[in-house]
Amino acid sequence: MDTSTEPLTKVLRAKSKQALLLWLEGFREACCLHRVVVLCLRSKKLLIRTGQCFLLNGFIFLGSIFVLKSFVLPTLLWILPDQCSQFSSQELCSGRSILQLYSFFRLGLIQLLYVFWFYPLYTFSLILSTIWYNDIAKYGFAAMGISGHTVLEPSKQNETSQNIKPERPTGLGGVVIGISEQVYSMLLLTFFFIEVYATGFIPYIGKAVNFLLLSWMYAYYCFEYKWNFSEVGLDKRLDFFESNWPFFAGFGSPCVLAIFFFSPLVSYGVMAILFPLFVLTATGSGAEDVISAKRRKWKGAGLWRLPIFYVADTLSMKVLSFLPFESQLVQDSKAL
Repeated sequence: MDTSTEPLTKVLRAKSKQALLLWLEGFREACCLHRVVVLCLRSKKLLIRTGQCFLLNGFIFLGSIFVLKSFVLPTLLWILPDQCSQFSSQELCSGRSILQLYSFFRLGLIQLLYVFWFYPLYTFSLILSTIWYNDIAKYGFAAMGISGHTVLEPSKQNETSQNIKPERPTGLGGVVIGISEQVYSMLLLTFFFIEVYATGFIPYIGKAVNFLLLSWMYAYYCFEYKWNFSEVGLDKRLDFFESNWPFFAGFGSPCVLAIFFFSPLVSYGVMAILFPLFVLTATGSGAEDVISAKRRKWKGAGLWRLPIFYVADTLSMKVLSFLPFESQLVQDSKAL
């Protein structure tokens, strides 16, 4: 009995050690924020766009929340008190109806503030930041001076000789396939976000699972910009991501740690500031080289591929199946 389980125990111990080392490497890569300074010094456009992102999301958005909690709410409580001891005359508080009226006015004014300021500002910030993130990644990629395609090592070494992928077509065909990839990627990440949201309701382990999935989601977001500019195919990037899942779990962990314990609006503001920094860190990282070096050290014995996006991929292809032309284009792009 002991002799039969001993090889399995050794394999599990070795794989656990590999996963831990890759997680630590990913975490370390994410914390190399000095790359942001280097890239910003190389590109004035990048510095300006990053500064604009900080000004909008940090100074204006988070600053508005700070003003609300530090000045507006205390002022409302002073003008419309919620305790009888704060009234100059106790006769006003005899029936407590005045407290209910003041509470109604306070909540109404706060809701008006959210409806006419915070929610429009949130929408405006979300749209503008999405545009700016792409610019930041583009300027960062240009500042790196990277030329040519990024080569992602396949999950199995023998795939390099067996699966020789055709190059992406140029001209209109390449543009159409690029649009199809973006549609598929949007669906994939939307369904994956729904998964992440749903795991938060799982009793006992929901928070831990939610943290792990959020780490993967933000890591994929960060590296997707680099892979898009490097023209890495969908199948290659998903294979590379799922085959090296501990590394990307580690890379996404600092992103999630920064927002996990805040309220939704504050979390968005903090993430909107930090996200472009992690995008630039991913752009300047040598993740492919780090992982390849580890694999060579382990003599090619990597970890098992974890189907992180299986459910999201299945649902995305199901939706695209209602659009046969689009579905076929996605299948073609996965083959590149």
